[in-house]
Parts: sequence; C-alpha cells; structure tokens
Amino acid sequence: MKALRIGHVDLDTSHPQGWIPIERELGHTVVGVYDGGTVYPEGYAAEFAAKLDIPQVFTDLEAMADAVDVAIIHSCNWDLHVERARPFIEAGKAVLIDKPMVGNVRDANQLIEWKKLGHRIIGGSSLYFCNEVVDYLAEPAEERGTPAFVFVGCGVDEFNYGCHAYAMGHALMGPGVQSVRYMGSHGQRQVEAVWKDGRRLILTVGQAAAYLPFYATVITERSVRHIVAQNRALYRAFLSRVLPFLSGESEEPVPLETLLEPELIAIAARYSWTHGGIWVDVNNIPLDDPGYDGATFAAGYRLSKIK
Repeated sequence: MKALRIGHVDLDTSHPQGWIPIERELGHTVVGVYDGGTVYPEGYAAEFAAKLDIPQVFTDLEAMADAVDVAIIHSCNWDLHVERARPFIEAGKAVLIDKPMVGNVRDANQLIEWKKLGHRIIGGSSLYFCNEVVDYLAEPAEERGTPAFVFVGCGVDEFNYGCHAYAMGHALMGPGVQSVRYMGSHGQRQVEAVWKDGRRLILTVGQAAAYLPFYATVITERSVRHIVAQNRALYRAFLSRVLPFLSGESEEPVPLETLLEPELIAIAARYSWTHGGIWVDVNNIPLDDPGYDGATFAAGYRLSKIK
C-alpha cells in the first residue's frame, strides 16, 4: 500500500490514540495533529503529540492540508465535520470522517456533492467493516440465505454510539432502505426500518443499565445466526479497508452514499419519534429538520471527561 501522510483533526475521543499505532503498523506516517478545544484545554494537543511522538501540532487547518495526504476528522461534535473537512477538500486531499459522519441531511448532501466532484471521502462506523459481518457476508448466499429480518442493537446512547447498531444492521441488509418509524421504548428505543423489497430491520438503541455489545440476529430463508462483534479487532478491520481507497490504490470498499444511509435511518428515526411515531421516507427527510445536535452532545461529552 502507498504510504500516506496522515493528519488527525480534533482529539476529542479515544479513537486518535487507538488508531495511530495501527496506521503506523500499516506503513503510514502521522505528520501532525490539530485540536479545536471542544473537549480538552489549550495545550492538550502538544501533550498528545509528545506522548505519541508526533512531530507537529497545527493551529491552522489550511497549513495541515498542505502537509498531509489524508485528514482524519474525529470531532465529537459531528456538526463540525463538514467545516473541518472543507480546507482539505479545497486542497484536493482525501478525508476520513469518524462516526457519526453527519447529524443532519444538509451535511450528508454536502458530502455527496463533494464526492460527485471527484473528492475521496469515506467514514462512519467501523461496524460496517467488522470481521464478523464481513465473514458472514462472504459465505455463499445459497447456503446462508438472504437476510430478510435482522434484529440489532447496542447500548450507551442513541446516536454517537447507537450509530454502530445502525451501521451493523445496514451492512447485513445492504442498501435500499425506504421508510423508518419509531416503535416505542422500554428503557431503550426501538426503531423499524423497511427496505424497498419488504425486508425489515429492527434496532434497539440508547442507554441501558449496563454495557451491551454490538449484536445482531440475522434471519434468512435458510438459517438463523447470532453475531457479536469483537471490539479489539474493529479499528484494524476498518482502517485496513478504507486507507487503501484514500491512497488512490483501490476503489471504494463501500460507496459513500451507502455508508451515509445508516445515519440517515437514525435521523429519520429521530424525526419519527419527535412526530408521534410516523413513518418517514428516508429519502425525503425535511431539509429543515435539525437532526441530532452535535454541539449539545459535545458539551455533555466534555463534562463527562472533566468528571
């Protein structure tokens, strides 16, 4: 694989620290970091860089864009993702956007527009590429059958973490979702998504009494399978699939439009439960719908880190 010069933007979560050793093992160089101060105080980026032996701390994204081949954007405020990506897009550099890529339809449309102009953009949940799902889908369809009904879920929260459940379920079902509705809740929220061919996905997301793994039960005309993703392998499986595309050495492992569909399901689900559980066409979510509020989530995330 072509060696990439990588820059990490916003050090809010545990992902930069977890991903950087894997990027280096895969033969890439981390040339610098930038932090906008959403979660950590001034000086944190310098401490982070020193700890991980990263040569440069950038205070300007345009300067970072001149120095890298790929920007990886980790902002826990997903509403910042488009503006964080813009300097790199304008410089013709590739962009990897950590999950959730977007919290509203307008930002999703912007990413798709950039892709149509020829820019390399990918991202979202690592669960889309987890080994357990990839291995299941690699089995001959005539033996395992076609997923007709999938039940999937996880814990922690409805979107920042819940997006993993949406991605895992969507990866098993494939693209083509048509409509979404909120079914109700008993602790966690339940969501139903229906595909154009009538297949169904049921999701359970939100805070639970204890940590829940990423799980899915897949029912086909030939089999029933329960899948639990192993957390330790998630980052390597994800980066091993997306970095070759960002280097220009391979085609998209999954089209950006497909990777955005799970997040649009989640946005449609939110619209449904704020409007009495109505069915929502995932392709016609109102453009003025605010979606998930990234700034509010980031403020709470910052408080949790301070505590």
